[in-house]
Amino acid sequence: MEGKQPGSAEQKTVTELKAVSEEPYLEDKDAAAGGAEPAVAVDDVLSRPLGPTPSQSRFQVDLVTEGFGRPAEAAEKAGREGSMLGKSSEEAKGRFRVNFVDPSAGDETSGESGSGSSEGGNVSLQNGGDAMLNEGSLHSGGRHHHHYYYDTHTSTYYLRTFGHNTMDAVPRIDHYRHTAADLGEKLIRPSLAELHDELDKEPFEEGYANREEGMPTGEAVATYIPDSKGIVKFGWIKGVLVRCMLNIWGVMLFIRLSWIVGQAGIGLSVVVIAVATVVTTFTGLSTSAIATNGFVRGGGAYYLISRSLGPEFGGAIGLIFAFANAVAVAMYVVGFAETVVELLKAQIVLLVILILAIGDFVIGTFIPLDNKKPKGFFGYKAEIFMENFGPDFRNEETFFSVFAIFFPAATGILAGANISGDLADPQSAIPKGTLLAILITTLVYIGIAVSVGSCVVRDATGNINNTIITELTNCTTAACKLNYDFSSCQTGCQYGLMNNFQVMSMVSGFAPLISAGIFSATLSSALASFVSAPKIFQALCKDNIYPGFLMFAKGYGKNNEPLRGYLLTFLIALGFILIAELNIIAPIISNFFLASYALINFSVFHASLAKSPGWRPAFKYYNMWISLVGAILCCIVMFVINWWAALLTYVIVLGLYIYVTYKKPDVNWGSSTQALTYLNALQHSIRLSGVEDHVKNFRPQCLIMTGAPNSRPALLHLVHAFTKNVGLMICGHVHMGSQRQAVKERLSDLAKYQQWLIKNKMKAFYAPVHAEDLRDGGQYLMQAAGLGRMRPNTLVLGFKRNWRQADIRDVETYINLLHDAFDIQYGVVVIRLKEGLDISHLQGQEDEEDGKTPTQSLLKKGSKGPSSPLNLADQRLLDATTQFQKKQGKSNIDVWWLFDDGGLTLLIPYLLTSKKKWKDCKIRVFIGGKINRIDRDRRAMATLLSKFRIDFSDIMVLGDINMKPKIENITAFEEMIEPFRLHEDDKEQEIADKMKESEPWRITDNELELHKTKTYRQIRLNELLKEHSSTANIIVMSLPVARKGAVSSALYMAWLEALSKDLPPIFLVRGNHQSVLTFYS
Repeated sequence: MEGKQPGSAEQKTVTELKAVSEEPYLEDKDAAAGGAEPAVAVDDVLSRPLGPTPSQSRFQVDLVTEGFGRPAEAAEKAGREGSMLGKSSEEAKGRFRVNFVDPSAGDETSGESGSGSSEGGNVSLQNGGDAMLNEGSLHSGGRHHHHYYYDTHTSTYYLRTFGHNTMDAVPRIDHYRHTAADLGEKLIRPSLAELHDELDKEPFEEGYANREEGMPTGEAVATYIPDSKGIVKFGWIKGVLVRCMLNIWGVMLFIRLSWIVGQAGIGLSVVVIAVATVVTTFTGLSTSAIATNGFVRGGGAYYLISRSLGPEFGGAIGLIFAFANAVAVAMYVVGFAETVVELLKAQIVLLVILILAIGDFVIGTFIPLDNKKPKGFFGYKAEIFMENFGPDFRNEETFFSVFAIFFPAATGILAGANISGDLADPQSAIPKGTLLAILITTLVYIGIAVSVGSCVVRDATGNINNTIITELTNCTTAACKLNYDFSSCQTGCQYGLMNNFQVMSMVSGFAPLISAGIFSATLSSALASFVSAPKIFQALCKDNIYPGFLMFAKGYGKNNEPLRGYLLTFLIALGFILIAELNIIAPIISNFFLASYALINFSVFHASLAKSPGWRPAFKYYNMWISLVGAILCCIVMFVINWWAALLTYVIVLGLYIYVTYKKPDVNWGSSTQALTYLNALQHSIRLSGVEDHVKNFRPQCLIMTGAPNSRPALLHLVHAFTKNVGLMICGHVHMGSQRQAVKERLSDLAKYQQWLIKNKMKAFYAPVHAEDLRDGGQYLMQAAGLGRMRPNTLVLGFKRNWRQADIRDVETYINLLHDAFDIQYGVVVIRLKEGLDISHLQGQEDEEDGKTPTQSLLKKGSKGPSSPLNLADQRLLDATTQFQKKQGKSNIDVWWLFDDGGLTLLIPYLLTSKKKWKDCKIRVFIGGKINRIDRDRRAMATLLSKFRIDFSDIMVLGDINMKPKIENITAFEEMIEPFRLHEDDKEQEIADKMKESEPWRITDNELELHKTKTYRQIRLNELLKEHSSTANIIVMSLPVARKGAVSSALYMAWLEALSKDLPPIFLVRGNHQSVLTFYS
C-alpha cells in the first residue's frame, strides 16, 4: 500500500468504543440499530455535529475512513493543517478520532462542524494540542464551555509530536483540579481501562486508582464555573501588606511603647521588639511555606493548619482562633460600620492616617519647643539617650512582664492570611505581604522606641518653675544637665516616659493627628479581627467539623459573605464590651493567637519530618528546625504572658482535639499526620524485619478466609477477640471466575470492605486476590500477604457444613487448603458453629449511603428486625452470629489439649480470657491419660500450666479416651461416608483402579480398615465432648492431622464432622509444632 496515490480512496470500517456515562445521548437511528456503518467519507465524519453524540461515552473512538484524494478545501475544513492527512497511507493507517463530549451539556447542540475552531458556542479542543484552552479557562472569569471535542486525528500537534493518533491525554492543569475548583474546570483524563482494554469490551467504571477528593465516578466533566462578576479580590498590597501593618500598628504604638522604653530602657526595648519579631518572623516563614504548598482557600489559619495537621488540630485551633478574633474586636473596637467590603476599601484611608501620625511624631522630635521641656521633651540629646538606654523597672515590673504587655501588638501577622479566600493569588500574596509587613512594622517600632528614648526623660513635673537658673556641678540626671530639676518626682509626677501615656501626642508637631492615628489603629485592628473571625468560622463550619455550627457555613452574595458569622461576631464582641473585664480576657486571647502560631510552625516541622512527596512549598526560605524553634518559642511566650492563661489554652485545645478525634469527621485532606503515620509504620516495619522471632514475642497473626467480611461476622468476631491489639488479622477474599470481572470486583471491594471493617471497629486488613479456585487463592494469600515480620502464621477457616451436599471437588479443594497451610508451616484453626457462619444469603442490596446491608442492621443492638419475618433456622443463625459481640458471662472455655502442637491450642484461650468480654470465663483443661496414673498426669499438667503462668480452674484427665464408641454412633458414621466409598472389593481390579485414579477423594476399604482406630477415636471424642463440655461457651480442641496422600479428602472431612457435630462453638486448632509458649524469662 506504500505506493498508493492520494486518489485511491481506501476506506475503512468505522467502529465505536462506548464507555459508560451517566446521561444518554441522542443517537442516530441507523447507528443505534446496528453495528458497523458502511464506508464513510472523511468530510462527513469530520463534519459531524459537536452536540450530543451517538454514544453514551466520554470518548467516542472512531477508526477513521481514509479518503486520501479529497480536495484541499475539505482538508482545510477539517483542520487548520488538514493537508497533513494527505501524507502516505502508512502514516494515516490505524488512526483514531477521539471525540470527548461534556455530558453536562444537556440538549444544547450546535450544527457547526468540529473544525478545530474555538469560535462560536462550541469549543473544539485538541486534547492539549494546538487549540488548548485559553487562559480564561484557568480562572473563574472563563466562559462556559459546553462541549469538549478531542479530535486527535485532525490535531497537527499530535501528528507532529507522536506521528500517529492517540486518545492518550497530554499533561494539562485541568486534569489535576478538584471537581468544584474555583479557578477552572475539572477535566478527567482517559482511564487506564479506556486506553488498555480491548475495543470490543466496555471499560469498567472504576478506572481511577488514585481517586481525588470529590471526584465523581461516572461523570466525565464537572463544569462548575462561578460567575466572577462583582467578586472582590485583593492583591498582596491591599489584601495582606496593608492589613497586617494596620493590625500590627495598634494602640501599642502610640500609647504603650513610650512606657515600655521608660521601664526597659532603649536597649531592652529593642530586645523586646526583636524577640517578638523573631517569633513572628519564624511564624511568617512557616505560614509562607504552607500557603505556597498548593491552592489556598478561605479560612486562614484554620485552613492552613487543618490541611496540614488534619481535622483534629485544625478543628481545635479553628474554633479558638475565630473566638479570639471575635473577642479581639471588643478589645479594639470603637465603632461599627454597615458593610464589610466598604470597610476593607477604607483601610487604605486608615493606613494613610496612621502613616501621617507616625510622620507627625517623627517631625515633632526635631522641633523641641520650650513649653514642652517642663514635660520632659528636650529633643535629641546624648545625655537622655545614655540615661534611658539601661532599664529602670518600677512597680514590680520585669523584662518578662514588659514583654507580655508588648507582644500582643505583634499578633496581627495573620490578618492577611485570614482572608485567604478573598485574595486573588494567596500563594504569592501571603508570603510577600506578611514578611514585608513584619519588616516594616519592626523597623518603625524600633525607630520610634529609639527616638522617644532619645528625646524624653523618664520623669518630668510639667512645671515651668523647675528650671535651674544657676549652673549645678553635681548633676547626675540628664534633666539636671539640661537645666531642669525634676527631683521632686521621687514622690510622683504626671509627665515623662514612666508617667504619661500621651508622650507621643506631646512630642508630635500636631497632637490631634496622633489622636486620629490612635483612632485609625484601633478601628483598623478591630476591622481586621471583625473580618477574620467570620471567615475562619465559616470555613470551619463548611468542613462540618462541629455539626451543630453548620448553619454558619452559609454565605451570601457574590463574595459568599458569612453574614450570620458577622452577626455572631458582633454579639460576642458586644458582650465582652459590656462585661468590661478585658484586662482578664486579654491574656487568654493573646494565648489563643500564640497557640495558632505554635501549630502553624509545628505544621511545617511535621510536614517536613513526614517527608511526604506532596510537601513541595514554592516558598523555599524555610527550615524545619527553625519552625520547630518557632513553635517552642510560641509556647514559652504563652507562659511568659500569663501562666494560667497558657494552661487554660492548653486544656481547651486538648479538649477540642479529643472531641474531634472522638467524632472522627469523615474528611481526608492528605495531612502530614497521615504521612508521618505511614513513615513511622514503614520505618518500624523495616526495623522489625531485622529482628529474629523469639518465642516470648510470638503472637497469632491470622489469615481468615472470610470471603466478603460482612458475610461471616461471627468468624471475624471470634478471631478478633484474641487478635485485637495483639496480632495481625487479615481477611482473605478469593475472587474466582473471569479475570476482567474479578479485577473489577476487587477494585470496588477493596475500599468498601476495608471501610466496613473500620466502621465495625475491626482491627483488621482486607486482602482480595483473583485466582482460578479457592486453593490457588489461599496459596497466594499465605505466601504473599503481610509485610516483613508482619505476616500471617495461622490460617483460620470456617467449617464446611454443606460438604456432603457440595460438589466433591470443592471438598477436595478445602482439604487441600489445610494441607497447603501445613506445608507452608502455618498453624490452622477451623471454627464451627452448629448453626453455621455464612449469612450472605440473608443480605439484600447494599445501601449506597453508608454501605450497610439489611442483615448488618439486624446485627445491631435493639434492631426491630427485617420487614419480612425470618424462618426458625435463619433466626437461630442470626442469634448465633451476634452472641460473640456481647459480654460473655461466668462460664467455661474448655481446652482439650490432646496433642502438643507447640502451645497454640493453649495460647488462644488464654488470649481470649485477657479481653474484657471474656475475662469472667474460666479455663478448664482436658488431657488424655491412663486410668492408673490420672493423679500423676494432673499434677504434671498443673505444674506445666503454672510455669506458663496460665490460670485454670480445673484439669481433667480422660482415662477412657481409647474406649470403643457406641454402636449407634459407629453406624451413623458408616452411613455418612457410604456415598463416598469406593468398595473396590466388590469391583474388578482394573475398574477399581480407574475409579480411584479419576476420583482420588473416594474412601477405599483398605484405607478405612487401616485407619479404623483413628476413626473410632474421633467418634469417641465427640461422645466425651458432649458429656463434659456441652455447656461450655467455647471448646478449643486439638485438630487431628491426616497424612497427605494416605487419607482421602472425604475420610478426613468425615473425621472433622464426626468430631465436632452437635457441640457448642468449637475451635479445632493445630499449631505448626514450634513452641509458642515458654517458661523462661
